Amino acid sequence: MASKAVKTVAKAVSEYQYPWREKLAKHKDELSKGVWGYWNLGAWTPLHISARRRARLRKEVLLAGEDWPYDPERKEMRNKMKGHKCDRISAEKRENTAKLMQKMPDMLLAYKKRIWEKKMKEEDKKYKIKEDDKKSKSVASPESFVSDFLVM
Repeated sequence: MASKAVKTVAKAVSEYQYPWREKLAKHKDELSKGVWGYWNLGAWTPLHISARRRARLRKEVLLAGEDWPYDPERKEMRNKMKGHKCDRISAEKRENTAKLMQKMPDMLLAYKKRIWEKKMKEEDKKYKIKEDDKKSKSVASPESFVSDFLVM
């Protein structure tokens, strides 16, 4: 009797050897949507399978020697720079400063030229305003004519 029970259990186990295959087939489309969830019509939708069950299924698949294609791609490892940033970039700053100092005479000439042009424009405006005032005074206005007439 015990041997019959063992045989039936062994038969059931052999037929039901890979339970993860059924789970994988059931959740295949859900697993392909991402690890944590996905955007659906502008709203975040979490996966319908919990992270714990997803991890358990992944573990079963990997223990069976199968490939698990649903993990996100690994990003390249970032090498963390050691030391202070100011110490690392000081040489570059010195090179940049040397290049800028070579350009400095041209930059100063351009600055002086801009300032001189601005000054000349302001002087031209003042001169034009004075000329306009002289012209407007030389043309007799009715008010000035009346005031001249009353003085006589």
